[in-house]
Amino acid sequence: MKEKALFCVLLGINFLILTLQIGGLSIGYHEAQILYGDFSLLKTIITTSLSLFGHNDYALRIPMVVLHIISVILLYAMSKFYVSRESDRLWIVLIYILLPGVTSAALVIDNAGLVIVSLFLFGYLFLQYERYSLAALPLLIVVDPAFAYLFFAIALYGIYRKEYLYIGVGSFLLIISVSLYGVHVGGLPESRFLDALGVYTAIFSPVVFLYLFYVLYRRMIAKEWDLIWMIAISAFIISLLLSFRQRVEVQTFAPFLLLALPLAAQTFLHTYRIRLREFRGRYRILFYSAFILLIANVLAVFFNQHFYRFMTNPTHHFSYPMHIAKELAGVLHRNNVGCIDAGDEKLQLRLRFYGITQCESYRLDQSATQESKKVTISYINAPVYETYVTKVNK
Repeated sequence: MKEKALFCVLLGINFLILTLQIGGLSIGYHEAQILYGDFSLLKTIITTSLSLFGHNDYALRIPMVVLHIISVILLYAMSKFYVSRESDRLWIVLIYILLPGVTSAALVIDNAGLVIVSLFLFGYLFLQYERYSLAALPLLIVVDPAFAYLFFAIALYGIYRKEYLYIGVGSFLLIISVSLYGVHVGGLPESRFLDALGVYTAIFSPVVFLYLFYVLYRRMIAKEWDLIWMIAISAFIISLLLSFRQRVEVQTFAPFLLLALPLAAQTFLHTYRIRLREFRGRYRILFYSAFILLIANVLAVFFNQHFYRFMTNPTHHFSYPMHIAKELAGVLHRNNVGCIDAGDEKLQLRLRFYGITQCESYRLDQSATQESKKVTISYINAPVYETYVTKVNK
C-alpha cells in the first residue's frame, strides 16, 4: 500500500512538472503540420482537446501529457511480470520518466507518444493474456506506420516458437500495413550508423542505452527470446541496418526499445542481488552514474531557456524551434496586427495557431526601414530573436 501511494505521488508530481513546462513552449513547425495537415488519429485527439478546452497551449499539449501518464501506468503494470518487489517497480517508473526522450514525447506533439502508449498497452495485454492479445493488433494499423515493425517481430516470434497463430497474424497485418503505407528504403549508400547511435544515446542517455544494448545482446546469447525481447531487438537491428544506407528517424524505433526497460531492470536487479554486499560496488556506481546523468538531462530540458545566456547564436539552442512564435504573436496582437507576411513558411504556419494569419498589409523584415518597428524577443534577459514589423503602403 505504501508503494502504491508513492506511485500516485510520483504520477502527480510528474504531471504537475510537465504541465508547468507548457507555458514556456510555442507550437513547433512539425506540430503545426500535424494540426493543420491531413487526417490522423493524433490530429483528431488534439483538435478535440482544443475544441473542448479552448485554443491555447495547454489544450494543445495536455493530451500528450495524459498519454504519457497512461504509459507510466502501463509500464508499472507490465513491471510486475519481471520484478517481484513493489519498490523495484517504482524505480523502473522513475528511470522511465527521467529519460530525455520520454520527457520530450510527453510535451511535443508527435506520434511517438501515441506509439509508446499503444506499444505498452499491447505489451501488458500480451503478458496478461498471451495469444488473446493478438485481437487488439488490427487497431494499431491506423495509429502509425511504425507498427509494421511490431507485426514483423510477432511473425518472427511465431517462426521461432513454431506458433502458427503468431506467424499468420503477424504476416497478415504486416502485409496490410506495408500495402497502406509502403516502405521507404532509398538513397545512395551512406553510413549513418554513428548518427543513429548518437540519437539513441541522446534519447535514452548514454549509460541507460549501453545497458539496454547489453541486456538485448545478453538475452540473445542466452536464447531468452520472449516476445517483448523480440519486439525490441527487431526494431533496433532494423534501424541499424537502414542506417548504413540512409538517414533513419530514430524516434520511430526508440519506443520499441522502451518496451525492454522491465527486461533491463530484471537483469540488473538479479545480477546485483545474487552477489554478496561487498561485491556490489560497481553495480552501485553504474546505477548512480545513470541516475545522475538522467537528473542532469531532465534539468537541462526544464531550465533550457537559461542556456541562451551563454550562446552567441541562439538558433543553435536545441529548443529554439519550440520558442519565439508565441511571444512574437503576442507582440503583434498588442500592436493590433492580426495578419502579416512572415517571409518564412515555417514561422507563418506557427503564427497561425496564435491567430496571426497571412496577408500583405504587414511584413517581417530583417533590416530596419523608416516605417518599421523593431521587435525583440528575450528569454531570461537574453535577446534571442530580432525582427522589424513593417506596414506595407499600397
